[in-house]
Amino acid sequence: MALQARRLIRKMRGGAQAHLLEATDGNFYVVKFRNNPQHRRILVNELVAASLLGYLGIATPRVAVLEVTNGFVAENPELYVQLGSRREPVPAGRHFASRFPGDPFRTAVYDFIPDALLRKVTNAEHFLGALVFDKWTTNADSRQAIFFRGELSGTPESGSVSARRGFIAQMIDNGYVFQGPHWQFRDSPLQGLYYRRIVYEEVRGWADFEPWLERVIHFPEEVMDEAFRRVPLEWLEGEEEDLEHLLEDLLRRRRRVPDLIEECRDSGRNPFPNWSRLQPAGR
Repeated sequence: MALQARRLIRKMRGGAQAHLLEATDGNFYVVKFRNNPQHRRILVNELVAASLLGYLGIATPRVAVLEVTNGFVAENPELYVQLGSRREPVPAGRHFASRFPGDPFRTAVYDFIPDALLRKVTNAEHFLGALVFDKWTTNADSRQAIFFRGELSGTPESGSVSARRGFIAQMIDNGYVFQGPHWQFRDSPLQGLYYRRIVYEEVRGWADFEPWLERVIHFPEEVMDEAFRRVPLEWLEGEEEDLEHLLEDLLRRRRRVPDLIEECRDSGRNPFPNWSRLQPAGR
């Protein structure tokens, strides 16, 4: 059975005018609608980005395609997007949903925490993975993240299977990968950086960007194909071929990512103050 909207909680901040909804699975989701002011391609970008981030092992919310019925729209007149001076109802159908980390009435979620806490985030290294991802996908937005208290389990791959409790970061709001609605690649040295440069203080060299850099360079075509197949056709409106070409170009960019990170390091506003320039160029 398709996941459906069950209860409207509130409108969220941000240019996409997302809403927080409870779904029929009992979870809460931040939902972006097809008629959002930023363009319907934002939904495609979000869904594709979630597949890529999942394979790369970067912390990000679980996502879903959520159906809004005509009855739900009729019962919730506050479910609309503001387009200039005009309110436009959300259309019935399928929309993009990003799971909220818990019950919004009981779970505190922050988009800012003080420096002392930011340095202690249990998975702070994922900001480096996110930079690899954002360089690869030419994210036109600065890196967005949320923080909440929870328990993060280690993995054999990380060398630890014990759980760590504290603030956890999740990378969110990926609608402006591929330059948002433009579906193109345009690189810039400082593109995709998180605005709090503290998260990059521990970078000493290329090894700090692993395993994400290696996973991008050897990203499997079959994972990209699966990401393509997840996108509902009504989000594309006949642009299936355009999306296919975009993802083919993305695969061709895999080996450029180290150069893009190097350009970021060598820029006039180097975000990696502790990365020695004496290291050999490249990997």
